[in-house]
Amino acid sequence: MPLIVLWDIDHTLIDNAGVSKEIYAAAFTVLAGRAPARPARTEGRTDRLIIAEMFHDHGLEAPAWEDALPALEAAGAGREADLNQRGRVLPGVRQALKAVAEEADMVSSVLTGNIAANARVKLGAFGLDALLDLGVGAYGADSTDRAALVDLARSRVRAVYDLPDDTAVVLVGDTPRDVDAALESGAHIVAVASGVNTEDELRQAGADLVLPDLSDLDAFMVHLRELAR
Repeated sequence: MPLIVLWDIDHTLIDNAGVSKEIYAAAFTVLAGRAPARPARTEGRTDRLIIAEMFHDHGLEAPAWEDALPALEAAGAGREADLNQRGRVLPGVRQALKAVAEEADMVSSVLTGNIAANARVKLGAFGLDALLDLGVGAYGADSTDRAALVDLARSRVRAVYDLPDDTAVVLVGDTPRDVDAALESGAHIVAVASGVNTEDELRQAGADLVLPDLSDLDAFMVHLRELAR
């Protein structure tokens, strides 16, 4: 049976070393006409929600998304060198992405709060983009609700790959928001404690499988193959 594997990016695949916060600050400055007094709150939120909450946190009305989107794209453009110099690919990630890409019955894409342009910048900085089908993923411009992104990505993958309606989906992410999105949308979840949340916190959130990171490739792939069966 086929399996759809959807990966979060920040703190699941890469450590962006603060570049994300700089992107949000730059976009806020352009949109608000002044620098932010406090950083964006991320922790698994989508870009639509991050920008709206950032403005609310400053006592300002959130901008129209039609204005926020190009500001975010401009703020993220050309940040590959910063990411490559300061950030890193997290343990086991490259090997895990390659292993899933080599499985004939698995489709590997992203489910991320980042807008598509900035997701490509972050993945491209480390050469991870070639290991994923980014055309069928779901992104932060699509919804404020992460669970809604699961349904969207599921529909995109099924349409392109002509998969059955009951094809299983598994999210790989690092926050309770990733866990909640999977549970709300009927997907499976593999949680990795490579971000700010501990293994216990992710288990308490309801994750199917919790790993410290993706270093144990055998355990990860055994679990995915079991889900496919």
